[in-house]
Amino acid sequence: MVKVALFVRLEAKPGKEADVESFLRGGLPIVQKEPATIAWFGIRLGPTTFGIFDAFPDEAGRQAHLSGQVAAALMAKAPELLAKAPVIEKVEVLAAKLPK
Repeated sequence: MVKVALFVRLEAKPGKEADVESFLRGGLPIVQKEPATIAWFGIRLGPTTFGIFDAFPDEAGRQAHLSGQVAAALMAKAPELLAKAPVIEKVEVLAAKLPK
């Protein structure tokens, strides 16, 4: 069961949209190794706007993810790829349907 999540909004610099998309696709194998990351989605919200939504069973899982490899890589690449700093929102999951 998931109880907490993150929603991260990313705004690509002009001309960096494909690089942001590639970064998100490359993050999947890394988060698949995180046992407390129950669900992870790299998404495109518009031509230059991307996002990450991921869900965790508890705050410890969320914190482990925030101090993990994808978060570190995102912060390292942000100045190169993003028009502004990522907007990271901690959210509470009220209801979810996950595969069994």
